[in-house]
Amino acid sequence: MELTKDEVRDVALLARIGITDEEADLYQKDLSSVFGYFDKLQEVDTKNVEEIGHITGVTNVYRDDKVQEMSDEGKKMIMKSIPEEREGYIKVKSVL
Repeated sequence: MELTKDEVRDVALLARIGITDEEADLYQKDLSSVFGYFDKLQEVDTKNVEEIGHITGVTNVYRDDKVQEMSDEGKKMIMKSIPEEREGYIKVKSVL
């Protein structure tokens, strides 16, 4: 599968990266090669292969998400160490 330059630019747009025409030429070959591997994988017969999430056999250990009450004295100590508060809540800088 050979990608066109326009398809490479579309991929770059989706990835939110700007590329030059020279980079589009370079990435055209590289991305086509990667997508070629996906085509090869589609040819593999996996009808009798059990689906797995990962091969390590490790499973996540979860704990219950429980609220732990804190004393008023503990809350006051925490509020003393924060740079800014608003109406009893810790004010943080906006992320976006």
